[in-house]
Amino acid sequence: MDPSDLNLVLLVGTGVLIAAVGAVRLASRAGLPTLLIYLAIGVALGESGLGLHFEDADLVQVLGTVALAVILAEGGFTTDWRVIRPIAPLAGVLATVGVGISVVVTSSLAYFLLDVDVRTAILLGAVASSTDAAAVFAVLRRLPIRGRLRATVEAESGFNDPPVIILVTVVTSSAWADAGAGGIIGQVAYQLLMGIAVGFMVARAGLWLLTRSALPASGLYPIATLSIAFLAFAVAGVAGASAIMAIYVAGLTLGNASLPHRATTASFAEGLAWLAQIGLFIMLGLLASPSRLWDALPTALVVGGALTLIARPVSVVLCATPFRVPWRDQAFISWAGLRGAVPIVLATIPMSVGLPGATRVFDVVFLLVVLFTLIQGPTLPLVARRLGAAHGESPRELVIESAPLDQLGGTLLQLSVPAGSRLAGVEISELRLPEGASVALLLREKEISAPTPTTMLRHGDHVLIAAPRSQREDIERRLAEISVNGRLARWYAAISSPERRQLAS
Repeated sequence: MDPSDLNLVLLVGTGVLIAAVGAVRLASRAGLPTLLIYLAIGVALGESGLGLHFEDADLVQVLGTVALAVILAEGGFTTDWRVIRPIAPLAGVLATVGVGISVVVTSSLAYFLLDVDVRTAILLGAVASSTDAAAVFAVLRRLPIRGRLRATVEAESGFNDPPVIILVTVVTSSAWADAGAGGIIGQVAYQLLMGIAVGFMVARAGLWLLTRSALPASGLYPIATLSIAFLAFAVAGVAGASAIMAIYVAGLTLGNASLPHRATTASFAEGLAWLAQIGLFIMLGLLASPSRLWDALPTALVVGGALTLIARPVSVVLCATPFRVPWRDQAFISWAGLRGAVPIVLATIPMSVGLPGATRVFDVVFLLVVLFTLIQGPTLPLVARRLGAAHGESPRELVIESAPLDQLGGTLLQLSVPAGSRLAGVEISELRLPEGASVALLLREKEISAPTPTTMLRHGDHVLIAAPRSQREDIERRLAEISVNGRLARWYAAISSPERRQLAS
């Protein structure tokens, strides 16, 4: 490539990236999911805008899968297992049985209401039935939704991609004529269970190495952590399991462990996930052709309406009622099932294998995602308030970041006293840290000092604690207990591992 061409590519690429980052604020003010802005940028760059021709469905499928892996890894890493654990059975049922019900209902309505064959009807139902993790994470984490309710929708969006991917792959392949319902269910079960096992085992092995190593630079820890997650992705793929499920479980496992430089890793993963979203949605926008979308509008309205107003509510009611979920929460879960990149990426699979009518399916799904995201996204805050799903502002997290001191056999713990924490007003001596641990430094209003036993902590203080490595978990537990219960908190309390690092949201 000529150097001048490279400079032009970098100029356009960085300009688009800066515009996309700036669009986040615009989307937030308008109450729109950012995916719509990114899709619009992609369409504007495409054949009907600046004239950039991009029709490589195979490349979109490959890069889209990698981008989804990054997004799911970050989603798992930033999800509190203490909140997820009670609702995991419900989320699992919604992600499997619920998706199956949605596919059956949507496909049936599409077959009877539209002039399509059985294979196309099933394909439309399968592609559109999966909720999108990127859209759900981006929208719900800006809203003060009750912790367990938000966790249910988020966990479902992380779990339901693999079953749909398997189903779409079977429907679009030559196995369509031979695969029976039992065979498809068997494939789904194997890939899901094996993906969960691989993700957990690889993450635990990587965690063992990370916590026993002192890397020469703190910036290496985020790279190592994300590499472990992608190792789980690759191992699962080689084993014939669900790579998407494996990387989500790996992220969930790593994010709920006592990682060195955890806050730095979380920030790195968040930035990488944003970059993946920007690139993915712009690429999908480039692949779309506005000149074809008008013809797909009636079909998109029928399929989207059948899915959003009939299939999704029916699947949620049938799956959530046995768990005694209140009807208001069921209504919110139903409305919060946002579509996004996953259905559009899945719609590229039939295009990549040359299935008849595949371009039509892509146009329908693309338009469906845009139209119903425009309806559901902005109205979600109002729906949450009306259904009682929202609460006051979420409490600030107590984040404790650790850095190993390999040669000294010790560790440094850094924490900030957040607003609402009951650490404020507690004297250093009242922390009752284990023997050998010491509060070394205190940063308050840009001034650094060595605290005394009678120094009282305040909101906004930054504290540095030096301790033997073996005492790290006890210290984290103790600080989390005081942050929640005050100075009279017991030394040993029934508190889960994630609570040692952060308060429940």
